[in-house]
Amino acid sequence: MKKILIAAAVGMLVAGQVAAQETPWLVRARAVNMHMTNENSTPVTGLGVSNKTIPEVDVSYFFNKNIAAELILTVPQQMNVVAAGGDVGTFKALPPTLTVQYHFTDLKGYTPYVGAGLNFTKITHVNLAGGAFSLDNHSYGFALQAGVDVPLTKQVSLNFDIKKVQIQSDVYVAATGAKAGTLKLDPTLVGVGIGYRF
Repeated sequence: MKKILIAAAVGMLVAGQVAAQETPWLVRARAVNMHMTNENSTPVTGLGVSNKTIPEVDVSYFFNKNIAAELILTVPQQMNVVAAGGDVGTFKALPPTLTVQYHFTDLKGYTPYVGAGLNFTKITHVNLAGGAFSLDNHSYGFALQAGVDVPLTKQVSLNFDIKKVQIQSDVYVAATGAKAGTLKLDPTLVGVGIGYRF
């Protein structure tokens, strides 16, 4: 009976150590500035979308100490469209992004990473020039990412992150459906936040 209890205690200790080492889930909350490229193919002078700062939450799963997948989320964001310095209208965008990352774990004090993946943006509530123009209802594109985690405790870290995401939509004349150009956002997203590993 004593041997069984000792074996059980050792087994629980080993299992606890393995679980502590693996801790495969990481959740971060970031404040992110979206800086739009606004390189557009359109006859409307200076058509683009205003820069803005948004909240972001992401969930990462580590397959091992180096490889992780990250799902990047936010709430639907109202985007302001401008042309030649004046307001044209608004639309809402919901841009979840999935990346696969490589984390460099051999450096002490911080963990840099790089990633690449795909973005899907759902576009809704389009109101441009009083309804004179419309947009595609979605956008697909690539995403590139780099960042670093700076440990504050065993589970909490400070995060700095930068992403380049492809987001664009064709612009249509609402009355005829004719294509009037392309609204190309392709934002650079610079974020800072806090991560929790569990």
